[in-house]
Amino acid sequence: MKLIDMHCDTILNCINSDGKIKLNRNDLCIDIRKLKRADSLGQLFALFVDLEKYNNPMDRCLYMIDGFYREIEENSEDIAFAGSIKELKKNRSEGKISAFLTVEEGGVLEGRLQNLRTLYKRGVRLITLTWNYPNCIGYPNFQWEHKDKGLTAFGVEVVAEMNRLGMLIDVSHLSDQGFYDAARLSKKPFVASHSDARTVVNHWRNLSDDMLKKLAEKGGVAGLNFEPEFLGEVGSVGAMVKHVIHMTNTAGIEAVAIGTDFDGCSPLTAITNIGDIHILVHALSKAGFSDEDIEKIMYRNAKRVIKDVLG
Repeated sequence: MKLIDMHCDTILNCINSDGKIKLNRNDLCIDIRKLKRADSLGQLFALFVDLEKYNNPMDRCLYMIDGFYREIEENSEDIAFAGSIKELKKNRSEGKISAFLTVEEGGVLEGRLQNLRTLYKRGVRLITLTWNYPNCIGYPNFQWEHKDKGLTAFGVEVVAEMNRLGMLIDVSHLSDQGFYDAARLSKKPFVASHSDARTVVNHWRNLSDDMLKKLAEKGGVAGLNFEPEFLGEVGSVGAMVKHVIHMTNTAGIEAVAIGTDFDGCSPLTAITNIGDIHILVHALSKAGFSDEDIEKIMYRNAKRVIKDVLG
């Protein structure tokens, strides 16, 4: 069973380790060996920049992009950059995992569209509009406090420009009103790369039923997040299945994908690394999902959105 995982923080850990942690082999949840074991078709690698730590977040982001490409080059026999569906298919034909480059924190744009275009030229194909701080684009759903605040005027421009460029708009972390603004404004499918169902666990990082439906109406997907706090039941596989059942019943089978949040979430789940994703596959099968439906959740839905938006 092939896999596309829409969110991980592995590269951040590699870069912050000053060379001690490498993508090829490490003790994290994701490395090349584990991705191979998962039959990974594509991994979306997030570059997270903490706005409270860096005065020049765009500079920090560019530094991290350089680190991402160094890791890819060092493992070029097994993994290659992909920025489109064509490149994903080419990499697969050559037996390589596709590495998609994403940014988790739209504040790195520093209020300038030229920075967005620069990131696109450097290979970034998805931006999570906010993290847990208000930024130039909008407001986070951090502990519910900003839920009624929407996108800024600059955020509206960012949505339009990402549509024009062919970049995935990611609303995970975004305030409720920001979500609805993005849903209304985006002319292309958008994603919640790593978010679960709020009806199952009433957490501010999870999506309401109405949000899940809006996402599906636009042709987007929500990636199942493995964070125990969002899943409930201490991150058990049973909790994962509960969220998937609710999400598919609410928004349809086409709207659900995988967004593990590995190497950024608490390592308390029954699936401790990407190589053990077969545990979830087996649990979904046992819960009554067909092989075709499981394929959609594991990779086909994400692949479709990549094709629709990135080309």
